[in-house]
Formats: sequence, structure tokens, C-alpha cells
Amino acid sequence: MSTAVSIVRTLLGLLFDHTIGNILRMIPIIRLPKLERGPVSRGFLALLLGILFFGLTMLFSASYSSAYATSGKLYSIIKPQVMIAIVGLFFMWVLSNINYRALRLMSESLYIITVVLLILTLLSPQDTNGTYRWVYLPGGASFQPSELAKFSLMLWTADMLDRDYDKKNRLWYGAIKPALPLLLILYLLHKESHNSGMILLCLIFATMLVCTLSPGRWLLLLIPAGVVVGAYFLKGLASGEGYAAGRMDAAWGLAPLDTAGMLWQTRQSIYAISTGGMFGVGIGASVQKHQWLPYAENDFIFGVIGEELGFFGCVILIGAFAVLLIMGIMIALRAPDLYGMVLGIGIISQIAWQVFLHIAVGTALIPNTGISLPFFSSGGTSLLLLLSEMGVLLSISRAGNAREQRLAEQHRAETERMLQRTRYRSRAAR
Repeated sequence: MSTAVSIVRTLLGLLFDHTIGNILRMIPIIRLPKLERGPVSRGFLALLLGILFFGLTMLFSASYSSAYATSGKLYSIIKPQVMIAIVGLFFMWVLSNINYRALRLMSESLYIITVVLLILTLLSPQDTNGTYRWVYLPGGASFQPSELAKFSLMLWTADMLDRDYDKKNRLWYGAIKPALPLLLILYLLHKESHNSGMILLCLIFATMLVCTLSPGRWLLLLIPAGVVVGAYFLKGLASGEGYAAGRMDAAWGLAPLDTAGMLWQTRQSIYAISTGGMFGVGIGASVQKHQWLPYAENDFIFGVIGEELGFFGCVILIGAFAVLLIMGIMIALRAPDLYGMVLGIGIISQIAWQVFLHIAVGTALIPNTGISLPFFSSGGTSLLLLLSEMGVLLSISRAGNAREQRLAEQHRAETERMLQRTRYRSRAAR
């Protein structure tokens, strides 16, 4: 009995140390060091704000019909989204001014919170598809823990890959150990029937792993192994009896013009995009959003964008995201340490994969996976966490820009010293 009590006390002590203890350790280092308080990447910030404004504009256009049909109010969807955007911008500003390295001390606490919330999700009521996605809060609000799981996984994976970087060529440290936290989250998401969340988490994790070249020579074996596991997973979905099987049967093997076997929402998305033509029918003039295209404000907002802004507008949207991703990658590569680089890659990879998957669903390239378009689709949890992640990326940019400025000043000082020596020698020669 005393042994069991001792074990329990030890485990509780470890839990306290790795949660509350880490939070207390974070306080002294929460501010960026003085030498790393550089400017944020203004081009990235300006483009981000432009995309956010563009997204909110298109969300109102895509959502007012559904909002009026469900609540009798045109602004019932866009109003809370704008309010969350304001709160998210505040969080982004706060996080951009703290030391991003302090967040690694939050990785274990945030992971435990994520797991608890995912378990609570399984105890919450089902949604309309018979799945578990939300934790319902007092006052009618709701929270989607799978969005928090993305950020939690990024922090933990970046911390592990940084700590064990010198041992990355070993399979345990380079791949298996970092994947252990992922497995529990994947299991809980599987119980929720949240297949799109599972796919997105695996893609983010794989991107962070590949960009650090972990686990060395084992990477060439893990890539085909991951492809095989992914194919087996998709085969299992296709042969199942849930809604996912129907969605897969209704998309794969069909050309974009072959709409006879498509699901209703995929077909309406194709109709919307084809109606838009080259320059679209104009903002607010979409027909498909008026109760023809389901989830026009969320999973299929790209269809509304294609209808109202046409091919030209879609190219601008894709181009804006492409430039944002390139600038985000440059911020990550300029990070002063490996942890910042890996964390930055994880954050920007989430946006990249979500944009790709959302557009692929809307154009019937892949089955409907229920992936939102970052900064455009309705969803307060997603927007709040995305803007918070952008704040972390801006914190990395401040540290990286400060380092670049110091190196430039050192280079100028060294150049000036060399010029002074040259002038002195030329005078002495006279």
C-alpha cells in the first residue's frame, strides 16, 4: 500500500512539475531578450491583414443567406466572426511581443489540456453528421478542440526535434519519440470520426519531420511506409459504412465535368465555380449560396469566391496565399535557432495544407473532407488560433530580423575598419 501511495505521489509530483512548474519557469523568460527585439516583418503583416479583410468580406457575402434562413438576421454569422477576429488580432499582438522560446515550457500543459478537451468532446452531443467535434460552453458558445490540437502538436514536435537534433539519425529520437504524442491525439480524433483533422495533423507532423531531415537515413524508408499506411487508412474509409465512404465514392474517379455521381455539395460547388467564368458575377451576386450550396460559409466558401470573383479572383486568392507562405517560410528559415525554425515551418505548413485541401475539395479533386479555408471560412476557434499562431510567427520574425540587423551592422563595421586600414596604408606610402 505504501509503495502504491509513493508511486502516486511521484506521478503527481512529476505532473505538477511539468505543468505548473513549467508555467512558473516561463515567467522570467517570457519577454524577448533586448538584442532580439527587432521589427516584425512588415510585408508579411500587411499581407496577412489584407487576406483577413478579404476573408471577412467574402464570408459576409457567402453567409448572409444562410444566416437569414437560420436566424432571421443577416449578420448572425459575420458579427461573431468579426468580434473573434478583433480578439485574435489582440492575441497576435501579445504573442508577437513575447519570447517564442517560452512557449516550449507550455507544450506539456497545452497537450494535457488538449487531451482533456478531446475526451470531453466524446462526451458531448453529436453533430448533424453523427460525429463529435465540439465542446459546448455555457451561453451557447462552442469550442473545437481539434484546432487546439494542431497548435499543441506543433509546440511538442518542435521541442522534441530541437532537443534530440544531435541524435536525429536514430529512428527512436528522429521519428518514433516525436510521434508518440501524435498517436494519442489521432486515436481520440478517430473516436470522434474526425478524419480531416487526423489527415491534417499527420501532414503537419510529416512536414516538420522532413524539414529537419529527421530521422536521417531512415527517412527514405519512412516516406513509403507513410504512403502505405495512408493508403490503407483511405481504403478503410472507403469500405466503411459511414458518411466518409459515401463522400469518397462521390468524388474519386470522376472528372470535374462528370457531376452525375457527385454528392450534392460537391456538384453545387462545381456549378458555382463554372458560373463565375473569368471575372465572376460580382461580390454579393452569387446564386448558389442561396440555399443551393451547403456550408457555403465554411467548407465550400471557395465555390462562392469562384462564382462571385471568377477565375481572376481565384488566382488572386491563391497568389496571395502563395506569397504569404513564401514569406512565412523565409521567416522560419531566418529564425536564430532550430526550435524557432521548426515551429515556424509547422505553423506555415498548416496554412499551406488547409488551403490546398480546401480548394481541392471545392474543385472535386479529392473527397469532401470538411477542411476550412484559413481566414475565410466561418469558425471562431479556427480563426482565433490561426491569428495566435501568426503572432508566434511574428515573434520569430522579430528575433530573426534583429539577428539580421546585428550581422549587417557587424559587416558594416568590419568594412569600415578595412577601409580605414586601407586609407592609413595609402597615406603612409606617400
